[in-house]
Amino acid sequence: MKSFGRWLLWLLLAGMALQVFFVLRVALMVVVDPHSTAFMRSEAWRIAIGSLGSEKAGRWSHQWADYEQISPHLKRAVMASEDAGFANHGGVDWTAIETAWKKNERRLEAAEKRAEQIERRLAKKPEAAEAAVKAIKPAKIMGGSTITQQLAKNLLLSGERNLLRKGQELLLTLTLEALLSKRRILEIYLNSVEWGEGVFGAEAAAQRYFKKPASKLSPQEAARLAVMLPSPKFFENRQGSAYLAKRTGTIVARMGDIREP
Repeated sequence: MKSFGRWLLWLLLAGMALQVFFVLRVALMVVVDPHSTAFMRSEAWRIAIGSLGSEKAGRWSHQWADYEQISPHLKRAVMASEDAGFANHGGVDWTAIETAWKKNERRLEAAEKRAEQIERRLAKKPEAAEAAVKAIKPAKIMGGSTITQQLAKNLLLSGERNLLRKGQELLLTLTLEALLSKRRILEIYLNSVEWGEGVFGAEAAAQRYFKKPASKLSPQEAARLAVMLPSPKFFENRQGSAYLAKRTGTIVARMGDIREP
């Protein structure tokens, strides 16, 4: 029993030490630019390993750009697309999470209903029914994460998805909001977010897709980059996508109502 208590104490101390580490790292970001995140480092490792034995080295592009060097159009576009309430919430947008939760429920219910219809129609052909049900694309799960939550997810944490990880993500989100200004949070986010295979940050994205610095992006170009964010690797090779063009127009129309910090 004493041994168990001792292990529990060590776990608590380790947990407290981890929180102190996170707080100190975030506090340092007030004055020091974080030139990489945990997610960026894991991607760099994956690309490096993937290029072993190949004549071609994996592509990697990242260059820090100060807040003033990033087009205001991109700041507004990203907020309009990812987190319109960024300037006003405290790191977690509970209304957006509730809305996303309801959408997820409806999508899951629709998928289940579709599976039931297939099973009834092919009741006498169980093998065909099983194959058809498996072919149904899983419902896309909406997140409702804020810009601050996305930054917390990528900044210091691993790629694991579990309850403990979500709890740590929430604590880190609140720490970011407590110690950094909205302007600084957006600056770090725009410099660390992924915009394609080995493409990280606004400067690298602007150069990759438009051959110009991030400071010179037009409203249309900025909106196009913002639309790519949920699935950057998917849209990287689908620049002619009809959805990308239509959604870009929608974001351009919304940008007028957004004021960057």
